[in-house]
Amino acid sequence: MKLGILKETESSEKRVSISPRIAKQLVDNGFTVIVEDDAGASSKFKNSYYRKAGARVEKRGAVYKDSDVLIKINPFDEDGLKLVDSHHILICQLFHKSHPEIVQKIADKGATIFSMDTLPRISRAQDMDVLSSQSNLAGYKAVIKGAYEMTKIFPLMMTAAGTITPSRVLIYGIGVAGLQAIATAKRLGAIVEATDIRMETKEQAESLGAKFITVEADDEASENGYAKAASDEYAKRQKEAVDASLFKADLVITTAMVPGRKSPVLITEEQVLEMKNGAVIIDLAAAQGGNCELSKMNKAVIKNGVKIIGTTIAPESVSTNASDLYAKNMYNFIMFLTENNEFKFDLEDEITDETLIVKEGVIRKT
Repeated sequence: MKLGILKETESSEKRVSISPRIAKQLVDNGFTVIVEDDAGASSKFKNSYYRKAGARVEKRGAVYKDSDVLIKINPFDEDGLKLVDSHHILICQLFHKSHPEIVQKIADKGATIFSMDTLPRISRAQDMDVLSSQSNLAGYKAVIKGAYEMTKIFPLMMTAAGTITPSRVLIYGIGVAGLQAIATAKRLGAIVEATDIRMETKEQAESLGAKFITVEADDEASENGYAKAASDEYAKRQKEAVDASLFKADLVITTAMVPGRKSPVLITEEQVLEMKNGAVIIDLAAAQGGNCELSKMNKAVIKNGVKIIGTTIAPESVSTNASDLYAKNMYNFIMFLTENNEFKFDLEDEITDETLIVKEGVIRKT
């Protein structure tokens, strides 16, 4: 089987779906690996590294023409779809609910596509979970970005000129990104508080040294490991419980997203007006509308002295590590789906069933 590794086309994307280290493992397992010219350059992986790993390096057209499987991170664009035909199996993060037009075009081609963002949150799929591996880095980078934007330092510092009190950090959402943000902020010496709709996250937050802001709830929980949308009554109680911490915070990091839906608004303009002058909000949910009412994707908005940065802090900012982790997830996924270098298409298996969006032109998931 021939695996084609495509260069990402988004201008801001610096990652690559397969690193040279993983390319070698795939070659050692009998796969032919064909890498698009300079696909790994932005992650500091030279073409020569791939050749040394046993992969071929080709121009874009040749990768499409010669490959059975086409692998990338982000959804296929218009130009890429023109080169897809019925024999191709595509693997990427498709986010199919947000890109129905791409799903239809792939179906029209008679091709097959697996979407990495639909992996079920089960123990067997943990080592394939690209959302978790990339969110881990996003949580770390959010704190580092916040530290850069703040006018204060994080730790308690005692000097001859006086004592500097530690910064206060508030984190909304205790998923993978939120947990890493807690750990990073604590390592830097901040006082950290956190809140989440899922009460089962309380122990996780406290184990990393954060104070969990408890909001009484009867039926709020997670669905398949992800947060579900909160009721209006719960959202009101959460706002009241968190306001005291929000108004004292120097840095706020929001990570709350609901798969397939607009991000919940957790911080209103009214609340921003009550925050400290100089406070910073890093909104990691900005791509899906944002957890702060004032967030704008890839922009910094200043309101009443509060700086709101809407971003995904996409892991491309640490593309070498991000690519390595993504590639390992992808390797595990490919090895799970194949046997003797052929796809098994075991639709009785939850992992295959959930990730297979289109099979030979037939749309399975909408």
